[in-house]
Amino acid sequence: MSNQSEEIPKVTSFNGRLSKDGSGEFPVEKDRYHLYVTPGCPYAQRVLIMRKLKGLEDVITMDVTHWYLHEKSWFFDETEDQCTKDSINGFKFLKEVYDQTNPNYSGRITVPVLYDKVKKVIVNNESSEIMEIFNTDFNEFCPTQAQKELDLYPKESQKSAEELLAWIAPNIIAGVYRAGFAKKQEDYEKAVDNLFLHLDKLEDHLSKHRYLTGNTVNQADIKLYVTLVRFDVAFYTVLKCNEKRLVDYSNIWGYLRDLYQLPGFGETSNIDHIRKMYYLSDRKDKPTGVCPRGPKVDFTTSHGREALAS
Repeated sequence: MSNQSEEIPKVTSFNGRLSKDGSGEFPVEKDRYHLYVTPGCPYAQRVLIMRKLKGLEDVITMDVTHWYLHEKSWFFDETEDQCTKDSINGFKFLKEVYDQTNPNYSGRITVPVLYDKVKKVIVNNESSEIMEIFNTDFNEFCPTQAQKELDLYPKESQKSAEELLAWIAPNIIAGVYRAGFAKKQEDYEKAVDNLFLHLDKLEDHLSKHRYLTGNTVNQADIKLYVTLVRFDVAFYTVLKCNEKRLVDYSNIWGYLRDLYQLPGFGETSNIDHIRKMYYLSDRKDKPTGVCPRGPKVDFTTSHGREALAS
């Protein structure tokens, strides 16, 4: 008989990996896995970029939730522009996918989600880990030789990428939220000072390098890009990161346009969903339900970053 003090272990994330030799719980197979995403979410866009760059659209199916974050969780509504129904289970809420996998799940209902259509369970909901899975595990199914050989985690730049992300991730990627969610004025001031201190550091770094670690794009650029592309259109106002816009930084602004114009980046950047998600999702803090038209940001103008690669 179990002791009353014993509790069922809480599950707060899913961190499954695929096995290429078929020996593990989740074997690599074409059309077995499915993505649940919200394009407005930067972490979901990381995976969307990887899927596009590796040419996995016909290998890994996908559904897109509504941009509005309901109090229950993300939800499906195919009547909304560029959103879909849940084509796998017919669920209304993404929470139902989590509950189906483990009724004892106690973490946040997040995207992206990599889902096994055969076992009807979530494989992984950590964006960095799904990026790694997409980088190599499905290479045999990539449509072109270039996509098979594309490695966004090259060994020669791995150390420098990790060193850069060691200060970019906590101070810029997470820094915008630290400023936006500050509850006290002094915490906000400290967060904003730190954010722009590191944006200045990034501006200096990008004055010498076309991309973060040199002349080729890797996973660190993807992780930074999804924050930068949201900065002027949402974070500047919604998260009160308004000391400067990115267009005021010549090198960061050029770098952002350079990435946006590459395959996989701009085409997965749904600015309409981004703006609506950040301005309208939390009705408690944004009760008017008014989404601004602007600012109008043109990511398609010439960037001139090619000169840094010479």
